[in-house]
Amino acid sequence: MTTTRILIMGAGSVGCYLGGVLAAAGLEVHFVGRPRVLGGLRQQGLTVSDLDGRQTALPAAALHLHGTVPAALQPAVTLLSVKSGATAEAARELAAALPPGSLVVSMQNGIGNAERGRVAAPGLDWRPGMVPFNIAELAPGRFHRGTGGALAAQGNGDEPALRALQQAFESLGLKLKLHADLAAVQWGKLVINLNNPVNALSGRPLRAELLERGYRRCWAALQAEALDLLEAGGIAVAQMTALPPRKLLRVLRLPSPLFRLIAAKMLKIDDKARSSMADDLALGRVTEIDALSGEVVRLAQRLGRRAPLNEKMLGLVQAWPQRPQPYGPRELERALGIR
Repeated sequence: MTTTRILIMGAGSVGCYLGGVLAAAGLEVHFVGRPRVLGGLRQQGLTVSDLDGRQTALPAAALHLHGTVPAALQPAVTLLSVKSGATAEAARELAAALPPGSLVVSMQNGIGNAERGRVAAPGLDWRPGMVPFNIAELAPGRFHRGTGGALAAQGNGDEPALRALQQAFESLGLKLKLHADLAAVQWGKLVINLNNPVNALSGRPLRAELLERGYRRCWAALQAEALDLLEAGGIAVAQMTALPPRKLLRVLRLPSPLFRLIAAKMLKIDDKARSSMADDLALGRVTEIDALSGEVVRLAQRLGRRAPLNEKMLGLVQAWPQRPQPYGPRELERALGIR
């Protein structure tokens, strides 16, 4: 029996975690990444863990690591997990190495990455995807999933490559849901991801941030602005949590003792969980704020409106290198103009 071959294009936190799970499930996984991450994998191997206590360690000798896409690799599926700003460059590299029609699933934040890839490399089969959970790089070669949720991709169960992915993820406790159209899911995830910059600027682990009402009020305000614009544009938004989007806003704004009671399920997050944007700020890397708040700002512009809160958040994250100090809850509210 031939082993399904997977290419991870962008071996960062998301790519290493997803690739590690697939490799642990028995698939042949090839990782393309930057020297910093690949160096850690070569020295330490790859360990993936999660909030349910699962942990799998893959020795360095068992990993297929590459600085660029190998010629004639011919993977069944490529999972694209580079930062949004690197999508076009990665797409051109894939087009130069993969056969025409190769399946590429964008497992990136934001809305338009699959379309950007299609524009840069029209000969490949581009599909949007969605990663719902937070992954933290705990140490070189160690990647931890601190929250839950089901992966999603555009496609159907009749496609052998996607079915193989589903089965591999399922064998290690992850679900991959396939959708004929992923747009509503992508917007739903983006609205939830508006907490990423709040978490990053707080300087706190995700659970500790959520226990502070001021931070929750910031997240709720950013979401409300986005939801108003999506409603004005007639754009559907999928429900991504146990509560519909508008009800979630009311819960987030509750005093903390009530929030702890009502949102107990939301707080089932381990202490290691944090947003990838927090890692980016800590390491001095370019963040994906433009694929989150920036996308809301562009939606407002298309509608002839403004998104002042998301504009301010975009500016705060971009200005971090000049002010690398965490914001307290009330301080962040003031910076965003929330009363």
